[in-house]
Amino acid sequence: MRYCLALDLNNDPMLIAEYEQWHRDVWPEIRSSIRDAGITDMEIYRLEDRLFMIMETSADFSGERKAAMDAANPVVQKWEELMWKYQSPIPGGQPGEKWRLMKRIFSLNQSI
Repeated sequence: MRYCLALDLNNDPMLIAEYEQWHRDVWPEIRSSIRDAGITDMEIYRLEDRLFMIMETSADFSGERKAAMDAANPVVQKWEELMWKYQSPIPGGQPGEKWRLMKRIFSLNQSI
C-alpha cells in the first residue's frame, strides 16, 4: 500500500539545511522503528518549505499501530521532539499533528 503525506518546515534556510542534514544520517533506531512498523520504503521530497513523503507499506500496516509503537519508544520520542524545531504543522490539522495524509486525486493507471 502507498501513503502520501505532507508537512511544512519553518521557513528558515538555516533550519531547513539542518533538517536535511539530520535526514542524511537518520539514527539507526529510527530506521528500525520505521521498518518494524511495516513500512517497506519511504522517501521524503522538499519544495521550499513543503515536504512530501511517500511510504510503501506491507498489507498489514496500521497507522494506529505505528503511532502506539512510536509512543512507547523513547528514541523515537527524542527524534520527534528534535524534529519539531524544524517542522511547522500544515493549517487545518489537529493540535500536535505533524504529517498529514494526502488524498489521491489522479492515477494514470487506475480509476479513482
